[in-house]
Amino acid sequence: MAESIKKKTTTQKIDLQSFMEKHYKCDMSMSELAKASGRSLSSFKRDFRKVSELSPERWITNRRLIAAHELLKRGRRVTYVCFDVGFKNVSHFSAIFKRKYGMTPGTLRKMSLGLV
Repeated sequence: MAESIKKKTTTQKIDLQSFMEKHYKCDMSMSELAKASGRSLSSFKRDFRKVSELSPERWITNRRLIAAHELLKRGRRVTYVCFDVGFKNVSHFSAIFKRKYGMTPGTLRKMSLGLV
């Protein structure tokens, strides 16, 4: 009697911290991020709580702002930085950047270029 052997295809869970560092700029929903990391959405959120006090959404926003800050300090243009780090709207980016850093992205850029 011949038995057919089915190979199970399971998605391997990957390290969330390194995964999120690689993908924070991507335009992906939480469901898409969860699936890409080998988890269900609820498992993704539960596992994420183990590595950060922030929700995944807030962590991504915060990480994008940190990356934007670094690029602006190097003199990169605000619009370029906004879209490069994953934001979709310059005015929204400017507002949350100012809330976090106490100055607009344009002001930080000008300071880094010695224009202020």
